[in-house]
Amino acid sequence: MKLGRRAVVSFLAACALSLGLAPREASAKTVVNIGTLAPKSSPWGAVFKIWADAVSAKSGGDLELNFHYNGIQGDEALMVGKMKAGQLEGAAVTAVGLGKIHKPILALQMPGLFASWAKLDAARDALKGEFETGAKDAGFKILGWGDVGAVHLFSKGFAVKTPDDLKGKKPYMWRDDDTQPIIFQVIGGVTPVPLSIPEVLPQLNTGAINIVNGPALAAEQLQWSSKLDTMNEDVTALAVGAVVMSHKLFDKSDAERGSLSPEHQKILLDTGAVAARALTLRIRAEDDAAFARMKGKMTVVSLTADEKARWAGIFKQVRQRLAQGTFNADYVARLEALAK
Repeated sequence: MKLGRRAVVSFLAACALSLGLAPREASAKTVVNIGTLAPKSSPWGAVFKIWADAVSAKSGGDLELNFHYNGIQGDEALMVGKMKAGQLEGAAVTAVGLGKIHKPILALQMPGLFASWAKLDAARDALKGEFETGAKDAGFKILGWGDVGAVHLFSKGFAVKTPDDLKGKKPYMWRDDDTQPIIFQVIGGVTPVPLSIPEVLPQLNTGAINIVNGPALAAEQLQWSSKLDTMNEDVTALAVGAVVMSHKLFDKSDAERGSLSPEHQKILLDTGAVAARALTLRIRAEDDAAFARMKGKMTVVSLTADEKARWAGIFKQVRQRLAQGTFNADYVARLEALAK
């Protein structure tokens, strides 16, 4: 579903009404700490603020969502580790973080798999039960899905039209992503620079990296785009995400285990579902808008049919390699069938 920015604003206003926003009347007594890589001033932060205000209003100030922005709690693998250790109650993560909870979710982001949000939505809905069960078995609850954007290749000072154009360059690779090393192995002759998300901007500043693969909105909000000047029009993957919580919050009420009261559980679940829907719609629209802005500022690379075919061949090999150990082969085949 594709919405204009005005429609998204209207949707968020409706969400605020449905969440029951009202002035806070009391100081919060129970605090749920949630980590995120997103900046507070970003579109993600705007939705999180509406959600936090709604939770406070519905609980009369007895329940508070405390968001830790800008990766202050660490990269996604560290945030997931902190949740396991009881040092953090929740996190808004991408597929990379979700993969640390239940690895099959990461496969949704395999390169060249999904060409449209509609196809991805249908596949995720078909597998939703499996994903939620896997997360629960690992000690987590998926409160709601919220996507990150369409992934494009960005570079500085040169165009990347074929896989061979990566050779001799300095591409960034997310250290926590279990799929990205396979891409560079299949291409061959490429030495990526493994980094955490907070390390990317400083390395762009020094020229230690000159290629980034990511959604336009994320590149803009994390200030990466200001250090890059060339962008590929083609989408290599669709980046997904979700808000996850420690399942202990939803266990039978027991203060020693850190669970919430039944009333607070219901508030968190109800408002979380509405916030996740608002997050998905807003981020997709904002990502489209960010891409449009960048097209006016950057050199845009449009691939020929032959160049597209070369990338498709690489992506197919990557998925085949991932099906040999990272993911179950039958599962990868199911995803490929759902993507057609």
